[in-house]
Amino acid sequence: MRRKLRLLLLCLFLFTVFSYGQIKSKKKTTNTELPESFLDRTEFKVGLVGTVFWSNGLSVGAEYLWKENEKTKTRNDKERTNTHQFLFNGNLGFVTNFSSKTDTGAYTNFGLTWRRTNKKGKQFNIELNPLGYYRSFLPETYEVNGDSVDKVFLPGRGYYAPSLSVGIGKHRKGKVRSGSYFNINYTLRTPYNSGALPTFSLQYGFRFNFKNKKQ
Repeated sequence: MRRKLRLLLLCLFLFTVFSYGQIKSKKKTTNTELPESFLDRTEFKVGLVGTVFWSNGLSVGAEYLWKENEKTKTRNDKERTNTHQFLFNGNLGFVTNFSSKTDTGAYTNFGLTWRRTNKKGKQFNIELNPLGYYRSFLPETYEVNGDSVDKVFLPGRGYYAPSLSVGIGKHRKGKVRSGSYFNINYTLRTPYNSGALPTFSLQYGFRFNFKNKKQ
């Protein structure tokens, strides 16, 4: 009887030790897998934008990683793994014609970016921004009201301006300056007179991931 009791107590002791070890191990695993913060999933960008010969300016923005997955394909008996990302993005920019100042404006847009990155860090992306606004600013302007001539405050007007961008880039893993990009942008300003005004521009800049300061 005593022998059976000792055996039972030993089993209970071992079970308790084993269970405690499992709980402790799980806690350690949980602590190492902390949820990603907003900064972990966000990159900031700054670049030059313009039509080179007509109007040029500066753009800034941010990208928030929404979804990410890897796809592996086999070609010529070689496996190629690409990373596909969907990102929410927002941009703010200012452009002007420095010589005549007849085409000066500020814009903002928001949308979704799809980006593919290969093992070498080369990237291809398509950016669709259905939410866009462009505000033009005219040079010194006056209006006639009867016998008086008055100066117009902030002459110009606003447009609905959705845009589409296609571009390439290069990813730098683990770096604060995490990448570079070159995009071709197509923007449609509407209503413009009796229709719409399509415009093309080029964009070159860099992306920054400040979480990499800690690495």
